[in-house]
Amino acid sequence: MRHIRTVAQLLLMLLVTSVLAAAQAKDMSNEERNQVEVMLSQVARDVPKHYYDPKLHGVDWQAKISQAREQIKQEKSLNMAMAHVAAALDSLNDSHTYLIPPSRPYTLDHGWTIQMIGDKCYVTRVRPNGDADTHGVKPGDQLVAINGYRIGRENLRKIEYAFNILRPLPELTITLRDPQGATRKAVLEATFRQRAHAQDLDANTMMKMWLDEEDWVREQRIRTVSYGDDLLIAKLPSFMFGQEDVDKLISAARKHKALILDLRQNPGGAVEMLNAMVGSLFDHDVKICDRVARDSAKATLAKSNHHRFEGKLFVLIDSKSASAAELLARVVQLEKRGIVIGDRSSGMVMEARMYSYEAGIDMLMFYAAAITDANLIMTDGQSLEHVGVTPDEVAVASAADLASGRDPVLAHAAEMAGVKITPEDAGKIFPYEWPKD
Repeated sequence: MRHIRTVAQLLLMLLVTSVLAAAQAKDMSNEERNQVEVMLSQVARDVPKHYYDPKLHGVDWQAKISQAREQIKQEKSLNMAMAHVAAALDSLNDSHTYLIPPSRPYTLDHGWTIQMIGDKCYVTRVRPNGDADTHGVKPGDQLVAINGYRIGRENLRKIEYAFNILRPLPELTITLRDPQGATRKAVLEATFRQRAHAQDLDANTMMKMWLDEEDWVREQRIRTVSYGDDLLIAKLPSFMFGQEDVDKLISAARKHKALILDLRQNPGGAVEMLNAMVGSLFDHDVKICDRVARDSAKATLAKSNHHRFEGKLFVLIDSKSASAAELLARVVQLEKRGIVIGDRSSGMVMEARMYSYEAGIDMLMFYAAAITDANLIMTDGQSLEHVGVTPDEVAVASAADLASGRDPVLAHAAEMAGVKITPEDAGKIFPYEWPKD
């Protein structure tokens, strides 16, 4: 299936450089240098071939590649060398074009979740007994800076990409401001979790890989809660589900007068599932957008489902709603089908393909690159990229709400649908599920 991908944009080279330089483990071998040079050559070849804009937004691509090639020759660290490849892709300023470095044999968990609410970044959850909890980090604390970099909407995703994907850091120095205004610093040390390796296919490893996959599928499931025949609330963590899941959800929704689709923190997913959801909410065929590729433009249409939901519709979004989630919310607005409530979405709305590569002879390095092959233009003639969806009603949680686990946004939407739910009870409807150790 084609996907509307959502990932953090890359850091500016200054940020990437400082992050990776601080964590260099050893000098790069000649073979590793050759592998990164091959990586750069493969990316340099495929971006002009597949990128949706043949002019590359006016970027002098060959000059960027030449610069990266010279920088790689001077580097001593493998991580720093790969950072130059990532920086070349970053020059396109495209949310869906990025480097996926070789996977690491471990994951890191600092024991918290963070996100932008309005124009500030907040700690939204703290894992019990995790390192953030141990250092007194609390939900509702404002995250002012990570490793000296001040946080804002324009750079949080880049910082998360650098620290979590490009070069995961086992230690973060954070600056926090509590709800009373007091500022403090803390150093978080991540918990390591070893990944299972396909090359070590003993019974235990196979079981571990199977359980990891099972956990991922469980995390993507649609969760619902019903309030008589008045309201169904559905939490969609992504659009990585199947047609049978859409059918089941809509069948349940048809028994209710109103439906709340909670797309907060939904990063997007399969185009087919976006089309299925849209088609199940309208009594007519709907044009979602125009898919504008380098040599063609084609409308993306959602066919109306005869077993559609026709009641009142409310859509919740936030700063982590991205890609397909943003498209659905914007279609609901443009078609005047329902009310969108929450915070401005991420503005990461393009369509991309993933390209897999390998480099090396004695020791293979596997990596990939996502390359945007289409811009998505809404029926109002606008792209959501870097813009996002502005809700019909802006509603966000306060620091005090986060600290106490209240969800005033969901409570407000329920009240608009005719059902009274307290913010305290709304915060308990879909308990957050931490990844298993």
